This record gives sequence, C-alpha cells and structure tokens, in this order.
Amino acid sequence: MSPPPSMICKGCWQQMRVPIPLRGLASVPFKAFGIRPSRMNPNTCTVCELMFTRVMKARKITVDVSVLFADLRGYTALSQSLSPASVSSMLDAFYDECAAAIWEYDGLLNKTVGDSVMAIFNFPIRHDNHAAQAVLAAHEIQRRCRARREPLLAENAGLGRSDLGVGIGIDSGPASFGEFGRSLRDLTAIGTVVNTAARAQSAADAGQILVTQAVQHRAGPDVVRGDGRAYSLKGFDAPVRLYAA
Repeated sequence: MSPPPSMICKGCWQQMRVPIPLRGLASVPFKAFGIRPSRMNPNTCTVCELMFTRVMKARKITVDVSVLFADLRGYTALSQSLSPASVSSMLDAFYDECAAAIWEYDGLLNKTVGDSVMAIFNFPIRHDNHAAQAVLAAHEIQRRCRARREPLLAENAGLGRSDLGVGIGIDSGPASFGEFGRSLRDLTAIGTVVNTAARAQSAADAGQILVTQAVQHRAGPDVVRGDGRAYSLKGFDAPVRLYAA
C-alpha cells in the first residue's frame, strides 16, 4: 500500500527547512499565490519545480541523480489493432501505475512521451541511496503493471500474454537540471546519464529491468542481484555493461 500523501512539501522542508503546506486549510493561502502540489510529484510543490531559478538564482544546476526510463512494449502495434477507447485506457493505466510507483520512492515524474516515462531520483527530494530508490520504483512499476494487465487482457481478446510488458532502464550520475530551450522552455535533466538510461531501456526485454554498473555499485548486491553482460547500445562506441535487476 502506498504511503499517505505528505501534508508539507518534502523538497522545501529538506532543502530550506520551510514547511510549505500542500493540503488542508493551511494550504489555501499558498494556493492563492500559485503554490500547490507539483504535477511531477504531489509531495513536492511548484516552488520545487523552479527552485534553481527562484531560490538558487541559477538557471541550471548540476545534481547527482538516478534516471529511470520505462516503456510500454508493443504500444504502436496495439494502437493499430485496438479501439481508441481501449488504447486510451491502456495508456492511462500505464501512466497511473508508473506515477504511483515513482512517487512512492520520492522520484520526480519528469516526462511522459507517447508510451514512455522518464523519472528522476534525488531532486528535489534528496536520498543518499537514490540508486536503490530508483531500482525499487522500477520493481514496483513492473508489479503494478502486471496486476493491471490481467483485466486489460480480459477486456481485449486480441491481446496476447506477451503484450503490455514494460521495459525499464536506469543509470546514475551527474546531470544538468533546469529549463532548456528558447522558444519552448522545458524543465528537465540532460547529460550522459539520461542518454544511457534511455538506451538501457531500449535494450530491456518486456518485463525486464536493466541498470548500469554505476547503479549496481551504488545500490549494492542486495538490490541488484542479476549478472552483468555487455550490450551494444546505439550512440555508444564501446559496449556498455548492464545488469538485470
């Protein structure tokens, strides 16, 4: 069972020791000024989203993070064979379960793009063991999506057991977090860690979680128990060692 929602912003309390109320009567005056729960994580607030500009006085900051990408396998083919209502229901279920799992482990649901999600761990809510948090969130995503798959399979006779699987990739390391772009400002993280996590996700089979050696080292053998092997990833000159978590 997921923990109850926080009454104050975890990010503002941890970073500045300021108890910004998110819920209840105390939050009403703050909402009047546009301070409300963030869409990226309802246990943080909209101030956290712009912390680097409003508090740190910097447009971009470098943070040590774990980045998770999760992708719904077979979505393109399924969208051509199912009704629009079924496709919408399937995608909503995927987004909802990913969000709940990511927020349970204090991650930031940074992007939803088509049939994929991108999450960031260790900003704005800090965790010394953020690599382990990301791996645990990945397992929770897989558990939740497997549970939601059964009723979807029952509702759609054309789906097979191999459909609706989720592939996940995770990497840890420094990333630049901030608003990027000129005409279209985008709040996100960029860097090698983001690219590697995305490529690891592409290499993962449905139902599989692949993590880099950095994640395996930080999270430890109790969290990442699988063996590692070299993968040829697009855009990388040398093979990258990935571990099945």
